[in-house]
Amino acid sequence: MATNLVINNIIKRSFSSSNALSKHINSVTVIGSGLMGSGIAQVTAEAGYSVYLVDQNDSALNKAMKTIETSLTRSTKKKFNQEPDHAVRYIKDTMDRIVTSTQVDSGAEKADLIIEAIVENIQAKHDLFSKLDKISPNNTIFASNTSSLPISEIAQAVSRKDKFGGLHFFNPVPMMKLLEVIKTHETSDATFRTLLEYGLSIGKTTVECKDTPGFIVNRLLVPYMFEAVKMFERGDASFQDIDTAMKLGAGYPMGPFELMDYVGLDTTKFIVDGWKKRYPDDPTFQSSVIIDQLVAEGRLGRKSGEGFYNYKK
Repeated sequence: MATNLVINNIIKRSFSSSNALSKHINSVTVIGSGLMGSGIAQVTAEAGYSVYLVDQNDSALNKAMKTIETSLTRSTKKKFNQEPDHAVRYIKDTMDRIVTSTQVDSGAEKADLIIEAIVENIQAKHDLFSKLDKISPNNTIFASNTSSLPISEIAQAVSRKDKFGGLHFFNPVPMMKLLEVIKTHETSDATFRTLLEYGLSIGKTTVECKDTPGFIVNRLLVPYMFEAVKMFERGDASFQDIDTAMKLGAGYPMGPFELMDYVGLDTTKFIVDGWKKRYPDDPTFQSSVIIDQLVAEGRLGRKSGEGFYNYKK
């Protein structure tokens, strides 16, 4: 009986969590179906929203849907470990709420909220949002999932700057509870409240932040990782000992070098290089000779099989 109560509560939450926001958001379009975009689409559909997932080709979309189905299969084994029929229904209902398309227009026409999760390139984002601004309903809210570019700079491509904010999710989206909600100096209070409410409705813990470089997490995390690299470059300690010290001394689940390998050394380099270009006089944002060398050699971390550590079997 207790198990059935838990199952019913989960199903009820998944179907009704967006009801409180129905006057603001019913349909959400996610543009970009990579790891972040597919994860955002999944948690949004699980919360009961209608989702359009948009990408440039069917191959990318098919891969994303398989990723979502695999993720749901894994998570429902825990949620419905005694009721496999409920798991099957939960997966089907969630997948049925996601419609894929290669046409931006079809995803934008009826969207209440559009979340961009494409490549971290300011021109690509400007081109996308400029088009969206022309074809989306006037009440549609725009949000970017960027982790390194200023939200206000991305918003320069649109006329509705009061309806533009940041929604910075963390990877893997279905597992990571945090959502940074970013407000520019032009984001309206109503838009910001709606973004916060959306975050809560999909089960995230939201934190509020102004449009500062890296927001909260990356602004603190990236300089910490680069300070660790400087210690290694100076010969103060080995990178293995630095990782061990931070895990056992500070209680971190990963050391800074393990974390950089996990995130991707190219991604880490991209973030710092971008900050250095925008804020050349800030000593916090300095590049690293070792990271530049590793990236040039194609040693990007876990995804390439080797970074600071070797992951090849």
